[in-house]
Amino acid sequence: MEKDILLIQPAFDSILTDLIIELDYLRKKSLEGSTHGLVFFQLKNIFHTLESIGSARIEGNNTTIAEYIETKIEEPDNISNNIREIRNLENAMQFIEDNVKDYPINRLFISEIHKKIVENLPAPPDGEGDNTPGIYRKHNVRIHKSSHIPPDFLLIDALMDELVGFVNNEDSPKYDLLKSAIAHHRFVWIHPFSNGNGRTVRMLTYAMLVKLGFNVNIGRILNPTAIFCSNRNDYYDHLSKADLGNNDGIESWCIYVLKGLKDEIQKIDKLCDYDYLKDTILIPAIKFSLEREVITDLEAKILIRVVEKQVIQANHLKDIFKGKFSSEISRQIKRLIEKKMLLPEADGARKYVLRFDNNYLLRGIIKMLGQNGFLPTNEKFDS
Repeated sequence: MEKDILLIQPAFDSILTDLIIELDYLRKKSLEGSTHGLVFFQLKNIFHTLESIGSARIEGNNTTIAEYIETKIEEPDNISNNIREIRNLENAMQFIEDNVKDYPINRLFISEIHKKIVENLPAPPDGEGDNTPGIYRKHNVRIHKSSHIPPDFLLIDALMDELVGFVNNEDSPKYDLLKSAIAHHRFVWIHPFSNGNGRTVRMLTYAMLVKLGFNVNIGRILNPTAIFCSNRNDYYDHLSKADLGNNDGIESWCIYVLKGLKDEIQKIDKLCDYDYLKDTILIPAIKFSLEREVITDLEAKILIRVVEKQVIQANHLKDIFKGKFSSEISRQIKRLIEKKMLLPEADGARKYVLRFDNNYLLRGIIKMLGQNGFLPTNEKFDS
């Protein structure tokens, strides 16, 4: 039975109202973290990867974080459909970041997200693609392991037009976060595409949050899929409650989404504190790589010095190269740049920051993120 989109009015003293107030503060809070922009950008890329893996895992993709990171480090000869599915999600996130600020979230925008998500994937039952990318379904469907029966395909155009209107309606800003949670449920309830609806709606949620001001480009990492993938059963249970279409079910869903978002933002924002990042993630990752003999003792000493100062010049390394000519320091810096372990602060600059998106340090970075609660609790990284 078709139901109207319900924009609830939480009580002033409710948990949901408290969450809205707290998140609105986080949205407007100016992040003035001490982590260098080039280091932060590398972290953001890692969390994009985690977001993409998490979204695929909810749908049954069994690729682990460790397995996918290995494909980042060493390009395999043949890309499996599971790996391609995750890469598609990374491409969709990049599309969102490149375009969401300048374009409305409308039918065309949603269709482009869907196209990127199912690109070059075989359609069911052989894979997670779709025979009609970006086009609403022309047949009725059932959702696996769900009692909800999506609306008749003849209603899809009207229902999606209503949803897009709801998303773009100029309501009071106090409703912004509620709308992002409600729109997520409504999209799943409509199930507009033949396949890929779950992955599409999680990217749509990401797009709405960025558009609402949770800006990843000014110093914040956002990983909303962590809300949904930390406990897949909780995700589906809360969606089922919202399917009832009553105020209590929708409010329970919104609390679930907004509480998860608040917890995730507060957790990841710690990485903007460079002292925390240095002591908890970066230096332990370098020591991990040294213990595994992935890097040499000299390389470890140089990299730890880089991390301690965050930005180094050649003269910061003189005590490591006692009795050596300055040309030897320059050669070592050049080698580390070639091995993608150092990054010039700017083109032609002689100041350098740590680079860790490489096959020497990335495993250690992921391991330390896992040990400190930044990965799903059921993931391990022991490679």
